[in-house]
Amino acid sequence: MAVKIHPTAIVNANAKIDADVEIGPYAVIGEEVSIGSGTYVGPHSVIEFTNMGKNNQLTASCFIGMPPQDYSYSGQKTKLTMGDGNIIRECVTLHRGSPKHGETVIGSGCMFMACAHIGHDCQLGNKIIMVNYAGLSGHVEVGDSTVISGHVGLHQFCRIGRMAMLGAGSMAGQDIPPFCMVQGDRAKLVGLNLVGMKRNGISRESIRSVRETFKELFLRGMRLEEAIAKLSAADLSPEAREMVEFCKNSKRGIMRSRMKARQQDSAEDAE
Repeated sequence: MAVKIHPTAIVNANAKIDADVEIGPYAVIGEEVSIGSGTYVGPHSVIEFTNMGKNNQLTASCFIGMPPQDYSYSGQKTKLTMGDGNIIRECVTLHRGSPKHGETVIGSGCMFMACAHIGHDCQLGNKIIMVNYAGLSGHVEVGDSTVISGHVGLHQFCRIGRMAMLGAGSMAGQDIPPFCMVQGDRAKLVGLNLVGMKRNGISRESIRSVRETFKELFLRGMRLEEAIAKLSAADLSPEAREMVEFCKNSKRGIMRSRMKARQQDSAEDAE
């Protein structure tokens, strides 16, 4: 099937557009762009310096591969790379890399709702959901199947482990371990994303191991370094081991919990 380009769209002569791509009214496709088959670029969208996979859906007024908001940037040819099957709603802004790292990377199967923002040099996995007005500052890393609710803000260089969930309005300045939930202005851990783990096929045995690991790390009053050392010698599931290693490798520090162990026990009973 041929490319379908609206007569009012502007497409750079060097752009690589696969078959079965549709480009809507007043869209602008700039230099150094490749767009995979089955992709729809909605009206008034702008794409530049981007390698985009197949079957992505850009609703309208999306700004993809825009220059980084970084004072050190002075026109260097950095880029944004995106996988397949992403849904990008109206007024989403995805910035390309800064001179320091050069590339922003987004995986496949993600959904970025209206007015979400991803800053320069961010590294995102697959099946991530960002709700309206959520924003990632530069150099943020986000693991697979994470949910970032509306009006959430992430500080530069933060890491979010996979299957984490950030409640609406959360402001996060430290790393968030995998499988955890956080909430609040200067957010704190409030428990485990048990629903997300079950939906993603994590076994009951592994969920129990993650629960015990969470308690040791955050609820039993040990210094984090002591808890990591204790757990490093324990028999843990792969997911629990992932949580420990994430905490061990943190550079910004790990977000801590406002819960007590008995509160976590009550939350588990409610599940």
